[in-house]
Amino acid sequence: MKVMVIDTALGACVAGVFADGGVDAGAGLRILGLRSEQMTKGHQERLGGLARDAADEAGGFDGVDRIGVTVGPGSFTGLRVGLAFALGLGAALNRPVIGVSTLDALAASVEAEGLVAAVIDARRGQVYARLFRGGAPLGEAEAWPLETARDRILAEAGAGTPVLVGSGAAVLSEAFPEDFTAARRSLLAAPAPEALAALTLAADPATSPPVPLYLRAPDATPPSRLPGQPRQPAA
Repeated sequence: MKVMVIDTALGACVAGVFADGGVDAGAGLRILGLRSEQMTKGHQERLGGLARDAADEAGGFDGVDRIGVTVGPGSFTGLRVGLAFALGLGAALNRPVIGVSTLDALAASVEAEGLVAAVIDARRGQVYARLFRGGAPLGEAEAWPLETARDRILAEAGAGTPVLVGSGAAVLSEAFPEDFTAARRSLLAAPAPEALAALTLAADPATSPPVPLYLRAPDATPPSRLPGQPRQPAA
């Protein structure tokens, strides 16, 4: 099976085409075409060109069987860019589009036998987090205050050494240096494309819809008046 993956949720703009081993299960994933640029803004301007170049290297879009896209948590604008592109491409090719959790993909980007904490800096003293052991999630993705994240991670790690992956690793290590001195930190700006491809291949399209995953209400608030309406006098 051949898949295209799209990721614009965090600090990179990624488009890649991968193939599984087919009948040769031991062959693993093969990179057919991959383009990736580190960025926190400007995904909309770059994604189309990166996807075109990755597909050209892989022999074109026609052989793609499904499309995987990160659905969050992550940047509100970045998520919308990736989702809109993936859904448009899926409609044009008549191929299923798979939604992949950014936290799941971050956890799948590292190898570890013990506890893996996928953590993304959510600002305002919080992280988006999900804990894993042996590749299996230990609960749902949540937005945690830093203190809660520390307590949950240390409690699940027990006597073992946790692995922190994602931008939240630096935040937690700076806030609680004594607690995470021994922790292994993987400060990935974005999930590994290979991890995205593996999750896309393994997913059931019926249970992995391409809809955004928001763990916190948006910072923006609705306008208090319609365009052209006068401002209300101060009380």
